[in-house]
Amino acid sequence: MTYTGLITGVMILISGTYILTSIGDDLYSSRRDQVLQDAARATLAAQSQLDGSDAADRSALSSLANSVRATVGDTTSSQMIYVRRQPHQPPLADAPLDSNTSPDLVNAITAELSDAVMSRKQLQYWQAVTLHSANGDPVPGIVVASTLTFPSGTGTYDLFIGYSLADTQRTLGFIQRTLALTALILMLLIGALVWIIARIVFRPIRAAADASRRLAAGESRARMPLQNDEHFDELSANFNDMADTLQARIDELDQVSEMQQRFVSDVSHELRTPLTTIRLASEVLQAPTAAPDGPELTGSQQRALEVLGNQVERFEQLLGDLLEISRYDAGRITIETEPTNLVSLTREVVDGLQSLSHGLIEVRAIGGYSPIEVDPRRIRRIVSNLVGNAIEHGERKAIVVTIDSNAAAVAISVRDWGIGMNAEDVAHAFDRFWRADPSRKRTLGGTGLGLAIAREDAAVHGGLLEAWSRPGEGSNFRLTLPRREGTASFVSPIPLVPDDVVPDAGDPQVTGAGCADRSVG
Repeated sequence: MTYTGLITGVMILISGTYILTSIGDDLYSSRRDQVLQDAARATLAAQSQLDGSDAADRSALSSLANSVRATVGDTTSSQMIYVRRQPHQPPLADAPLDSNTSPDLVNAITAELSDAVMSRKQLQYWQAVTLHSANGDPVPGIVVASTLTFPSGTGTYDLFIGYSLADTQRTLGFIQRTLALTALILMLLIGALVWIIARIVFRPIRAAADASRRLAAGESRARMPLQNDEHFDELSANFNDMADTLQARIDELDQVSEMQQRFVSDVSHELRTPLTTIRLASEVLQAPTAAPDGPELTGSQQRALEVLGNQVERFEQLLGDLLEISRYDAGRITIETEPTNLVSLTREVVDGLQSLSHGLIEVRAIGGYSPIEVDPRRIRRIVSNLVGNAIEHGERKAIVVTIDSNAAAVAISVRDWGIGMNAEDVAHAFDRFWRADPSRKRTLGGTGLGLAIAREDAAVHGGLLEAWSRPGEGSNFRLTLPRREGTASFVSPIPLVPDDVVPDAGDPQVTGAGCADRSVG
């Protein structure tokens, strides 16, 4: 529509300019021809009167000059008349004096026109000049010059007749205004026509865009209506077929996902019965060996019983994690909140794991002493998982657990100086069953679901669990929880990028350091 409007405007401007120029030239030419004919008629009448006169003295010649000027005024349509004796003639005492009816005409005569009429190469000369109206406004005009020969050797006189073109200018102005109004009306009509045509032409495209937008927004029943056009109806049919195919695939995937979740949940529940039996059998086998008069077991038998007990415990942990994940997938999670001091909770978790870290864990409680409403069981699980991972990958170096708070949130970070991870590994750190280095020996066991469950536990509280890591410089995991339920955004009191590292602009984790927003990640 913009291009059409611009092209139409340029075409109307060019056409209007051409039409206006043509009309103006035609009006000027017509008016000029009328003026020349009118001046020629007046000159002939005046010269005829002079030729028929026999005036010889001063008084008679003066009366004759006045009579000639009156004849010119009666014959022509103009009242601007100037009669003067041509210069460069011998002085004559009886010659009539110069006379005029308009000083404006006298001032308008140029030297070029005077020289041209003195040359007498043509009977008539004309020149475009600027005259003035009664109120002093400048108006275009034409001055026509010719010569008159007085009798009795009086000499030659120049006759100047001025014609105002104010009426022609008014006519041209009216035409200009009419053309401008017509051009404006045409532009409006063309714009309205283009808008209507565009709405009609692009209606099928808008319908396709609306249907695709609704489909992308999750409205599975969105379809493109028929447009009563062969090609667009084919497009509509193909689009609707594609939407039906996508919907069928989505339904299949939803069904498979639901079956998978049900399978995991059912298998986890079903495995608990034999697992309980195995655990009881393991305890029965271990009970006689613990008695003072119990049978002696060989070293290999004792080792087998220990391995059995450890694997049963690990199996129980795996089943518990699978059940927890299945609950999150099914949306059946409920949290039991109570006022909890996160500093005390963190210290309890660290005290329980301190023996595994050989006393390398340091707790720095900067803030966070005020209780907040959380589910302590789930928060304890998050902290335990983060500290356990730090012990696992910390290369027996120091581990710092920091707690701090501000007016909107409380944060817990676990910093280690172990092997670290690259950016790609950090992006997958919270994926299910993902491990940065599967070949590494694991001292704490683990199912590969810990961080995935931890992030879900943080999200159900309205918080965020984030990670920063760099190869050779360790890792930093940060849990940020809002103080009040329903808080849309908050700033974490602990920076994600540790203070002891040099920020790297190319590291995506640096961009949002220190800021936690529920709309991100």
